[in-house]
Amino acid sequence: MPVQPLSWLSIFRLGLVQLCLGAIVVLMTSTLNRLMVVELMLPAVLPGALVALHYGIQITRPNWGYRSDTCGNRTRWVIVGMGMLAAGALLAAFAIPVMEATFWLGLCVSILAYALIGMGVGASGTSLLALMATATAEHRRPAAASITWLMMIFGIAVTAITVGQVLDPYSHDRMLAIVAVVTGGAFVVTCLAIWGIERRAGVQAAPLAEPMTFRAGLREIWAERAARNFTFFVFLSMTAYFMQELIMEPFAGLVFDMTPGQTTSMSGAQNGGVFVGMVLVGVCATGLRFGALRSWVVAGCLGSAATLAAITLIASAGLKPLLVPSVITLGFFNGMFAVAAIGAMMQLAGQGRERREGTRMGLWGAAQAIAAGFGGLVGAGLADAMRTTLGNDASAFGAVFSIEAGLFLLSALVALRVMGGRGQTARMGLVAGE
Repeated sequence: MPVQPLSWLSIFRLGLVQLCLGAIVVLMTSTLNRLMVVELMLPAVLPGALVALHYGIQITRPNWGYRSDTCGNRTRWVIVGMGMLAAGALLAAFAIPVMEATFWLGLCVSILAYALIGMGVGASGTSLLALMATATAEHRRPAAASITWLMMIFGIAVTAITVGQVLDPYSHDRMLAIVAVVTGGAFVVTCLAIWGIERRAGVQAAPLAEPMTFRAGLREIWAERAARNFTFFVFLSMTAYFMQELIMEPFAGLVFDMTPGQTTSMSGAQNGGVFVGMVLVGVCATGLRFGALRSWVVAGCLGSAATLAAITLIASAGLKPLLVPSVITLGFFNGMFAVAAIGAMMQLAGQGRERREGTRMGLWGAAQAIAAGFGGLVGAGLADAMRTTLGNDASAFGAVFSIEAGLFLLSALVALRVMGGRGQTARMGLVAGE
């Protein structure tokens, strides 16, 4: 059966799957994280380690990609993965009251939950992008990737803001009910959105080729100097990008006495800023042909560093009214940097001796996940260490934000060297990915 390229409607439907994925994951990285640190008064490194576990599990992404390449049914892995993700998120929420009553039992439940979340994200996200890469017309692939990324950010922002509005007054029962509605709704929407798309497109699995293990694929990429240098940039910049992910809400709660609902809404507003930053880069770089890819990356890194410095000053001065606008600005520059950096990563992922969409998507997704987990864990660990050493929450979090700002400055310098001239990173064709 000949391949029928995806229509824009089908691409939008696949974007709904990414939206659902983001809607579930934000509960784990923002709401549940804050509840452990503030309400349960646990060290920030604990949720940091759990989130790092979920990222570490995603080193299996290449295997999920290879399975989706050869099994002949990517839809199945998308649905199975979303089911694992939804079940893991619900289990993670259930672990909060259990942890409050019996810490070690709750911790064991949390470890199982976050491992399940990591497997679900890897299976669903990798298989979805592989389906898009094989069933989307070549001239539509960059725009299709951007649509799905932006929809994921939109799902994160809307979910965080909405949950923040209905979470107060907080109770464990209310939190569990909200998480159940979000996860159940996300699974149903995923099934409805993806059903029949692969069959109508007539996409067949690639013939069984020589197996590519994670190590073999990594060696192949590492042998290329440009890819090797770019890998360092991705790891460094994504570490900076994710350092504040797990500590921003606890920071707002501890330093400015914001409620769980207020900090969750702030997180949603920050992701709204990310969305706007991504849209700006897409419109300017694609529609207006303004700005090279490297320029957007550097501008986003520098803007992120400057905003983190401003948040540090706001914390030390106790200027609460300026916090949310500053966090939104940070999201804006983060989004500007991320869509350009991930666009460059997607361009590089398409180069190589073999084009195995699922496997190569998985390899790069694993590399990004490792950096994300490492950055979140380091940020949380530093926050705990600084709070113990300095004895002042504002100064402690400010020190971590200052280190993160320094990493963004270093990332900008590395980007100027690694992302070379116009021949390598000329104009951006509006590309993005998860």
